[in-house]
This record gives sequence, structure tokens and C-alpha cells, in this order.
Amino acid sequence: MAQLDTREKLAILADAAKYDASCASSGTAKRNSRDGKGIGSTEGMGICHAYAPDGRCISLLKILLTNSCIFDCHYCINRKSSNVRRARFTADEVVRLTLSFYKRNYIEGLFLSSGIIGSSNYTMEQLVEVARSLREDHDFRGYIHLKTIPDADPELVHKAGLYADRVSINVELPTSGGLKRLAPEKSEARIEGAMGDMKSAIVETGDATKRFKSAPRFAPAGQSTQMIVGADAATDGDIVRKASTLYDRFGLRRVYYSAFSPIPDASAVLPLQRPPLMREHRLYQSDWLMRFYDYQPAEVVAAADPATGMLPLDIDPKLAWALRFREHFPVDVNRAPRERLLRVPGLGVKAVDRIVAARRWRRLRLDDVARLTVSIAKVRPFVIAEDWRPVALTDRAELKPLVAPRPKAQQMELFG
Repeated sequence: MAQLDTREKLAILADAAKYDASCASSGTAKRNSRDGKGIGSTEGMGICHAYAPDGRCISLLKILLTNSCIFDCHYCINRKSSNVRRARFTADEVVRLTLSFYKRNYIEGLFLSSGIIGSSNYTMEQLVEVARSLREDHDFRGYIHLKTIPDADPELVHKAGLYADRVSINVELPTSGGLKRLAPEKSEARIEGAMGDMKSAIVETGDATKRFKSAPRFAPAGQSTQMIVGADAATDGDIVRKASTLYDRFGLRRVYYSAFSPIPDASAVLPLQRPPLMREHRLYQSDWLMRFYDYQPAEVVAAADPATGMLPLDIDPKLAWALRFREHFPVDVNRAPRERLLRVPGLGVKAVDRIVAARRWRRLRLDDVARLTVSIAKVRPFVIAEDWRPVALTDRAELKPLVAPRPKAQQMELFG
């Protein structure tokens, strides 16, 4: 293989990293270098949340250490049998790139993942060495997110948490059957074991820092994971239940969803077409309902089609749930508790909090609610206000056409 320069390696390994969705930079500890010591910051102008049109964060230098891999996961573009151009950075090259990009104000942190080279332990050692060198040799105080390798020695994975702000351990697929079929070299037990160890270390270190100021911080931004959507036969209901279990068992900050994308020379066991990107979006919305709107997993699953287990693509899960369980509506905006107002389609957390605060002083009218939402048409059938009671709307057998967004006009082909 011809020797590649740094620019060529960066082009290959930055492109290969685009399939990693879990690169948000929120939730870390506050650090800065305003006192003239160290390099970088995670506050103020430090981590800037710039997002690409597809929703992925681009404020970090997001690369793979290498796209070579000894594993042969069917869904992965970098699998062992894939016919892609390979490249590899040394740990020192990644350190120099990160510092150089930061000093030029291109990035505010590092997101580093890798294919498996040599062995899981060897690869994990290289990832940890990058973070160690940045922190100890260069006093880098910016954001670092490391993708860890569950098969690696637990001590190496633990070291990653000492240097990184956030660590990720990917569950890959939502079902154990899908993982065995598409990634037979990976083990659900080992993945979840590593996530459990990481959770324990985060909790123990958190307790220590409360008692001792000198206690080292450990993954202050927590851990996250990623699931591939559409590569196996898992339904949206399966994915929602799996995500809820992961949140409960491992205290994850985020579960990220990545729609499967067909790859060159794909295995015959993979779907021929990618799932709709809207499916990924609906799963993020369902995740939001569980995290911020107090929906139980079973309630989100109830919004899916009973026959297919899939969430509707034309309306969001919250509206789908409200249409399926109309007996819970309308809700009186002047009397209902906060948890019931959160169930109203079109009302977000901020809008509900403002309603609860405002009604302490006066009775709210429909116009008052309209000022807090983008679409009062979506809200109107589900609320009662001082001057509004949706009698006619409530009695309609088919309410969906009135509240569902209108489909966007599409350009037809000239030669169909």
C-alpha cells in the first residue's frame, strides 16, 4: 500500500467516521484556560454546537484512528472483507492534528473511534494514549469523546474514562438475535458488561468527588451508545424497549440512532434499501418523550401500529398517542396538572411551564396558548381554555386530517 500523507489519511478517516452519530458535546465538566494555563475550553466559547444538515455535530474533530478492522460485521463499511481504501493514524499524529485544528479555531474538541487492529487491547491502548497525551503532555482542556472497545481489558476501558469527558460503548443492534446474525464476533454480554462497569466507575467516582476535592474526575459527561436502525428486522417497538432498558440499567446520557445505509459489496443478508430517514427522526422523538415528557416505554410503543410495531412516519409519536387515546382529552389548561399538559400535542416543555406559571395570575384564553406554540391548529382539539371548548372537534370520528401536517408537494418526474 502506498504511503499516505496526513491530508490523505484525514480525508479517508474523517469520511469513515461519519457513520458514528453519537458525537454531541454536552454535559461535561466546566474547564477553561483563561488563567494562561493549558489549552482549550469546554465552556463559554469552548464547545460550540454546530450541526450538519443531517443533524450530526460537526464542532469536534471527528475521525477514526484507523478504518482497518479484524472484525467482519455485515453492516459495517470498514469490515474486514470490505473493499475500501484503508488508512491509519499514529497516536502522535492524532494529537498533533487535534492541537493544530484547535489553535486554528477549526474545532473545539476531539471525537475518536477506531476499527480493531491487531487486537482489542492494542487498539484500546492507542485510543487511551491519544487522550493521555493530550491531557498530560499538552494540558489540553477541551472536550474529548472516546469510543471504547467492549472486548478490551476492563482496566484499559477504565483509563479511557479518566481522560475523556464522555465514553461510548455501542450496542450496535437492538436485538441479541440481530447482533448474532450480523456481527457474530461481538457479544451482547460483553458489551453490556462493559457498560455496567463504566456505570459503576462513574457512580463511584461521583461519590468520591463529593467527599474529596482531590478525587479525579471520571467521564464527567457520562456514557452513551448507538443503535443501527433498519439493518435487521427489529421494529420501532423493539428499539424503544431496548433504549428504555439501557437508560434504566446503565444510566446513559443518550441513546443515538443511526439509519442503516447500504454499503458497497454488501452482504446478501442485509436489506437492499435504507430505511426512511424519517424513521430515525421518529425514534429520536420517542426517545425525547421518555426522557422529558414522562412517557413510559409501553405508552410510546402503544403509539405504534399494532400490526407492524412501527411508529407512523406522517405524524410524530406524541400526536399518534393522543389520537389513539382520545379519552384522555381535552385537557383544561387552567386546571390540569403539568404531567397532563405535557401530553397535549403541540405543547413543549417550555410552553407547559409558562402555562403553569401564567395561570397563577389569571385564567388563560386560547389566544394566550396560541402565543406559546407554533401550531394552535394541532393544540386546539386537545385543550379547554377560558373561552374555548372543542365540542365539535372532540366528537369527530376522524380527527387526524385536521391536526396532521399536510404533505409537502413533490416534483413529479418528467419521464416516469
